[in-house]
Amino acid sequence: MGVSFRQPTDDDPERIVGWTDSPAALLQWAGSVFSFPLDAAQLRGHLDEIKDSGSTHRAYAAVVDGRLVGYLELADIDRENRSARVARVIVDPAERGNGYGTAMMREVVRIGFDELDLHRIGLRVFDFNEPAIECYETVGFVREGVLRDVYRHGEEYWSLVTMRCLETERPSGERSGF
Repeated sequence: MGVSFRQPTDDDPERIVGWTDSPAALLQWAGSVFSFPLDAAQLRGHLDEIKDSGSTHRAYAAVVDGRLVGYLELADIDRENRSARVARVIVDPAERGNGYGTAMMREVVRIGFDELDLHRIGLRVFDFNEPAIECYETVGFVREGVLRDVYRHGEEYWSLVTMRCLETERPSGERSGF
């Protein structure tokens, strides 16, 4: 697949903000972290906060052949409890359907377990986002529960599925060196 991670550059926010073209798309990607319309200044401010967080939060730009195709974060890194949460996973709409989301998730799971020595990686995803749920299940995440009616969008409420992957439950092909 050829997906690799690098630190986000100063130019990345200009590109990423174009990937959320509606309030609903922004809410799906970032929850209530940003306001619509998302602009590069909001995302740059968020990236600055990540840099200031020390070792509790990491941002990754996903690239293929030097081309930015996605972005995600590993948040709430807790060294004592060996846990973290995947957040704000997004793939360039023009690149969707190429397997990049799955490759990104495999890489962040590898980093979490192999480099950060985590035991548990969690995430939350809206219950109607079946393609994302399927992607997460493919790399070893399992559903833990549902947080009902967590976000209000217009006149409807959206529920979140909580998912997790434990180092001991990782698919054998996902372990480094196998």
